[in-house]
This record gives sequence, structure tokens and C-alpha cells, in this order.
Amino acid sequence: MRNVLSVLFVFISISVFSQAKSVKKISVKNVSKTNVRKKASAAKPDLDLPVINKDLPVLIPKKEGDKFGYVNQNGKFIIHPEYHIAVFFYEDCNLLNSPNEKIRKFGTSDYATVEKDMISYRIDKYGKRVYQFKDSDFGQCKFEEYKQQRFQAYILNGFYGIIEKATFVNAADYRQYQIYPQYQYLYIMEGDDVENPMIVASHNDKFGVIDVNNKVVVPFEYSNIKRNFSWKLGKMFEVTKDGKNYYYIDANNKTY
Repeated sequence: MRNVLSVLFVFISISVFSQAKSVKKISVKNVSKTNVRKKASAAKPDLDLPVINKDLPVLIPKKEGDKFGYVNQNGKFIIHPEYHIAVFFYEDCNLLNSPNEKIRKFGTSDYATVEKDMISYRIDKYGKRVYQFKDSDFGQCKFEEYKQQRFQAYILNGFYGIIEKATFVNAADYRQYQIYPQYQYLYIMEGDDVENPMIVASHNDKFGVIDVNNKVVVPFEYSNIKRNFSWKLGKMFEVTKDGKNYYYIDANNKTY
């Protein structure tokens, strides 16, 4: 009888020990799952970038005081003014062809170049500085084939007109001119459409913009219009009325 009780005691002890061990394993397994659960990453807020004019950038450089920021097409500041220089969101070919492959993404049109305290950066559309320029990161630009301009300015008796280079042969024949010389100044803006370029013109000491058919695009009411890449990069003109404060307008003369 004593032997039977001993055997029964050993059996019960083994059974209890096995169950306890099994429960412990389940407990550890559950804790492990809890520890490795990943937290959901915080999503970036949606940007207020309405598209009112499909030809224009969704973010436009704008100066307030002596600093530049970026506004949307409604004129609302999306990126606070804090930069000495701010240009359109556009490709940077030096970074696109960088020897450092990790840098090349910052050369795309998702980013813009700005300058603050004599330091140049690339920023994203949230205004975050994502890259600081380094000479060692610059690659060699691969330029596209140059588009030969169809038209050019022509001066006759001190006045500017427009000619088509391929057909112009006789300056004495007024029919040879695309626009007969009548302006104080003309400058064909850099752009992708060589058939219908925008032309900065001066008349009665005021600047405006015309097309090759001598149609007024922007009225002659400005003291100056910059001859830069604003039309090519953003389909906009950088203008001033007082000779000091420049701002952007579109081809409909709307101010930004």
C-alpha cells in the first residue's frame, strides 16, 4: 500500500509540474507578441495646394518684408518666409547627376533651392530642409539639345522689332518683319515653346509682355520685368512697379 501511494504521489507531482511549465510558455509567448508590435507611423498632414491654374506651380515664391517663403495659388503662405533666396520647385541637374547616389533624389522637382545665412539648401513642399549643398556632391549636368529660337529681336533706327531668322533677308521690306520695329526694348523670354515665345517689351518707359503677333499679354504698367528663367520654370513673370519690390504675376496679370 505504501508503494502504491508513493507511485501515485510521483505521478501527481509530474503532472502538476508539466501543467505549470506549459502555462509559463504561453505567458512568455503572449508577452513576446506585445513587445514586437509596431507603432503606427504618424501620417503627414495634407498640404493646402489647390490647383486653380494648371499651368502654374502649386507653390510660388513670395517675398514678405525682406524674406522669401512660398504661397499656394490662393496666395496663402504654406512655407513661412525666412529665406534670402527662394526659387521655384524645379530640377537641379548637378544633384540629379551627383556621384553620391543617395543625393540624386534631392535634384528632382519635388524640391526647391533656398538660401539662408549664406547657406543653400533643398527643401520639400512641407518646408523641411532635407539637404545642404556640398560641392563634393555636384555632378556634371547633361544638357538637353538646344532648341534653336525661331524669332529674334531686331533694331532699326533705334527701335526694336521681331524677325523670323530663317526668312528675314531685306530690312527695307516692312513685310519681312514679324513685328515692325516700334518698341524701346524687346527681349524674348527663355521657354519651351519656340513657336509662341513670350516677349518682354518697353513702350513709353513702361514694361509689359507681348507675343509674336504683337498682342499685349501683360499691360505696359511696370517699371521693370526681370529677364530671367521665371517663365521657363514657372510660367510667371517677376515684375515691379516701384523698381524695388518685385513679385510674380501670371500671363493673366494676376498677382501672387
